[in-house]
Amino acid sequence: MRISDIKVFPVWGGNRNYLFVKVETDEGIYGIGESGLTWCELAVREIVLALRDRFVGQDPIRREHLWQVMFRGGFFPGAHALSAAVSAIDIALWDIHGKALGVPVYELLGGRCRDKVVCYTHCGGDGPSEELVSQAQGRVEDGWKFIRWGLPHEGEVLEPTRAVREGIAQFKALREALGDDVELICDVHTRLDPPDAIAFCRAVESFRPFFIEDPLRSENKSSYRMLRQHVAVPLGVGEHFTSKWEFRELIEEDLINYARVDLCLVGGLTEARKVAGWCETHYIDLAPHNPLGPVSTAACLHLSLASSNFAVQELPILPGMLPEIFPVQVEWKEGYLLPPGRPGLGLEFDEDAAKRLPYRPARGHTLQREDGSFTNW
Repeated sequence: MRISDIKVFPVWGGNRNYLFVKVETDEGIYGIGESGLTWCELAVREIVLALRDRFVGQDPIRREHLWQVMFRGGFFPGAHALSAAVSAIDIALWDIHGKALGVPVYELLGGRCRDKVVCYTHCGGDGPSEELVSQAQGRVEDGWKFIRWGLPHEGEVLEPTRAVREGIAQFKALREALGDDVELICDVHTRLDPPDAIAFCRAVESFRPFFIEDPLRSENKSSYRMLRQHVAVPLGVGEHFTSKWEFRELIEEDLINYARVDLCLVGGLTEARKVAGWCETHYIDLAPHNPLGPVSTAACLHLSLASSNFAVQELPILPGMLPEIFPVQVEWKEGYLLPPGRPGLGLEFDEDAAKRLPYRPARGHTLQREDGSFTNW
């Protein structure tokens, strides 16, 4: 079996674009992958197309070799746009291998460690605490065991001191309303500087957060040394990282508790399972970052099923999105994703339907402070 073509599909999903990659073979088996560099879909598309000529005629089962060629073959090692392209192609290669053998991808990863994968949903955090509590109670009634919301802001303005104060009030209101059996996750989304992050983490410790997500910006990983000295709450970090090397410092120095690995950015399943093994030696559990489409959800599910050190998987959108493009998807029931019995990732992809939802120009979200200065969204 040889790779015969690689096709790229930037798709408009209603409020944002998604980028899917289809790897075809001369035996009629195809694999589907997804890129995770949101708002830069066209840049990633060009990188995938640049890699295509190098891949046609190659054996798709040689995933590790092909990963090394993609990541290192341009002399400059992979980073964001290249890693997103590598991720999409790599996931598609795993899909092909599973289909060729007639087994789900999790069997290739060592088999299931669990019978189902618990997930967390998103709730909006920008309104009054009462609105957030009401929304969260509805989610719990639907079967969710984990609730996640974002540090609040006012329209396009975020003032850290107010956001911290309101975020603490939200934590208190949610814990009192939902009790102790529902896990709480607050996503700071890299919006705070160290003093405010420390104040927030210390103030909410008594409300037993499952973890605080991305309390600091991701560029300088050493900043987590200082934060870790001052806070005891569990920390979930890593959704920005594009290889195992970017995780190295936080894992080896035990600075985080949960690895927010993004399979569509970190280098696909090939790289993510290496991060998972490294994390296991430090008792760090996986909480896969999954704000994307059906391929990301399925790929994360297979890694979560096959990893002993798994905690929870992000799932803001239930399976069933883009149904015309993905008529067969993975299944969700009462807070859990279920193992697919179908070979590969367990998805079906309609190429013609993808072409009917072409890319649309779109701009990412931005926030500013009251003085007009830029701050992270």
